[in-house]
Amino acid sequence: MNIQAEKIELAKMLLETNNPRIINSIKKIFKKEKPKDFWDDLSSSQKREIEKASAEIENGEVSDYENFMQKHRK
Repeated sequence: MNIQAEKIELAKMLLETNNPRIINSIKKIFKKEKPKDFWDDLSSSQKREIEKASAEIENGEVSDYENFMQKHRK
């Protein structure tokens, strides 16, 4: 059975049940299955660099790509 067929079958089963325990169990499963945040996988050093860059952007400490590249081309 392919994944789409399985999902349809599960949806039918859910629609047909009136058992609150089953519905609550399914809710709990979905609440536990939160997408993983990439931030949690970064090192402390990487997080500091991103936070520093973010602060620089907020403070207007930016330059456009072409100006940056002109300084470094030679």
